[in-house]
Amino acid sequence: MPDAIGQPLTRVLLSDQVYTRVRGLIIDGALEPGARLVESELARQFGVSQAPVREAVRRLVHEGLADHVPRRGSFVAVVSQEDAHHARAVRVAIEELAARTVAAQPSAEAFEALALQVDAMRQAALQSDVGRFRDADITFHRTVCEVSGNPFLPKLWAVMEPNLRALRVVSDPLFTGDWTAVAGDHADLLAALRSADPNRAGSEFAAHARGDDGMIPRH
Repeated sequence: MPDAIGQPLTRVLLSDQVYTRVRGLIIDGALEPGARLVESELARQFGVSQAPVREAVRRLVHEGLADHVPRRGSFVAVVSQEDAHHARAVRVAIEELAARTVAAQPSAEAFEALALQVDAMRQAALQSDVGRFRDADITFHRTVCEVSGNPFLPKLWAVMEPNLRALRVVSDPLFTGDWTAVAGDHADLLAALRSADPNRAGSEFAAHARGDDGMIPRH
């Protein structure tokens, strides 16, 4: 019985490793938008069977970093300028409402959770770990929705997040600025929430989401 229980776990862990590797290649730009994810070729390169690769690709599709086209295969996600425009408009509305709500009901626990993500961004910037930076960035904004107390905002964010992750794959390689400064921008957003001024918080988060505040949204 112990052996039978252990075998599936090993397979899952192998799939996790493949997922992490392929995800890193996408985020770093080694696999460009539109590139086909050929499971047999990836399996050959990683020295594994196709099963863990298939599971990894399914996770990437679910996360929004890849698209699956029936009878054609899976491809690194491609986001059009029109899609980016629509996604940004929805994001502005979600984040402005979430920020206003959080600022109106300050919570030390919520602010601590957000501060942890700002610290994670700073550490990732120092280590030049772009993938970890992007994850902390996404988590920061997701957390704002989660701690807002509005049960619909996290649901809306969950629908948006796969598109945001795909958007950042296209936009982030163009960024040549200071990642530490971007982390500082998020510290400023947290300060706006701590101010307990809903108007200030909503305005700063909306401007950040639009990208017209001097900050550059990293997704």
